[in-house]
Amino acid sequence: MIKVLHIIKSLGRGGAEMLLQETLPFHNKSEFEFHYIYFLPWKNQMVAGIEKNGGTVKNFKAKNNIYIMMQVKKIIAYVKENNIQIIHCHLPWAGFVGRIIHRITGIPVVYSEHNKQERYHILTKTINKQTFNWQSKVIAVSADVEESIVKNISPKIPVQTILNGVNTDFFKRDINAGIELRNKLGISNDVIVVGTIAVFRFQKRLKEWILIFKEFHKKHSFVKGIIVGDGILKEEILSFVKEQNMEEHIIFPGLQTEVKPWLSAMDIFMMSSMFEGLPIALLEAMSMECAVVCTDAGGIPELIRNNIDGLLAPVEKWQELEDCLEKLFSEREELYKFKLAARQRVIDSFSIKTMVEQTENVYREILKK
Repeated sequence: MIKVLHIIKSLGRGGAEMLLQETLPFHNKSEFEFHYIYFLPWKNQMVAGIEKNGGTVKNFKAKNNIYIMMQVKKIIAYVKENNIQIIHCHLPWAGFVGRIIHRITGIPVVYSEHNKQERYHILTKTINKQTFNWQSKVIAVSADVEESIVKNISPKIPVQTILNGVNTDFFKRDINAGIELRNKLGISNDVIVVGTIAVFRFQKRLKEWILIFKEFHKKHSFVKGIIVGDGILKEEILSFVKEQNMEEHIIFPGLQTEVKPWLSAMDIFMMSSMFEGLPIALLEAMSMECAVVCTDAGGIPELIRNNIDGLLAPVEKWQELEDCLEKLFSEREELYKFKLAARQRVIDSFSIKTMVEQTENVYREILKK
């Protein structure tokens, strides 16, 4: 058995975290055994799902990034005790820990990069650049992310793009669940619902999302908005909704571990992000037959071909997303067409099975060296 240890800052409902849970059932369990270490104990929504599918999860409590760096000795002890052969790190601070362990033990380390270097805080960006070659290989989640690595770091180690994938068998629209949820929320089936799922961070530009929806709502007063999620900007976002007098028109259900009913209730999935890698929430929404309206941030144009799989607006011209909403609202045949096109796109090109196979090949390749 090849024993792989994933290290990540948290196991909350973020894109990278969700992938760890969702890819596990597709791995070859006769060849690979998976362990998981995370640090923030209050962000643990993915733990149950990972354990259910045979993963071993360990929490080394750390309240901030400095405390995370202090867990190196504990992790090395865990690695030795469990005969770990490969460490796979996700997101920068887990990556820094993994690189130190690699320098000390020589155990191969794979690092998945989910973001462009330009988007990181100057401290994170600097440490990333200085330590980047202290690992065996890097997986970029999109060609856009790989290009950023090459441009900003000029790495001496190999970098390979493996596109994020989604389980299209699991993320399949459930009409009855969508209707049931709409009934609970007091939304009739003929009302257009625009939604999103996001961690409440600056990059998601949820205030802009609210402003876009507000303009759309001015023309069509019976449409509804749903923003599923939570995060450090929650109170600020909720205050902004009140300031805009939109609290009766945009529903905030908070963090939802089970998102399928919410996606099944949405007609249009809108993202107004400033930057992205290749967002998992967007892949899930497309698989669930939501028509998509997004800014062309990061790797999104690698997923959505404008006017084929969905509608895109330039990041700097996010206001144009309201025109995209209007197009789908006024041309219902187009809305239906884009719903079907979104699902077909992920079925054809963003299979989670392909992603897992490519990742396992990386593990095998590293162990042969």
